[in-house]
Amino acid sequence: MQIHPVPAAASPFPPRPDLTGREIEVLLCWIRHDSKTEVAKALFLSLGTVNTHLTRIRAKYTSVGRPAPTKAALVARALQDGLVDISEL
Repeated sequence: MQIHPVPAAASPFPPRPDLTGREIEVLLCWIRHDSKTEVAKALFLSLGTVNTHLTRIRAKYTSVGRPAPTKAALVARALQDGLVDISEL
């Protein structure tokens, strides 16, 4: 029996961006905090570095056809990709 791969367009799962471990850490921390300043303090980063990570995360989601221009959209993407559970919000 030959198995035929499912074309990407027909896949029931949306494409996931290739986020680094640090990008995931920043994303999850931002989801759990009220401000980027709190994220910077929690992760011992500068505010500029937090902003850079979030800009790259958004760009990676956009590159796979799943734009996330707002924090709410990034929360939705993290839920969809299994990076965070609804009970953690």
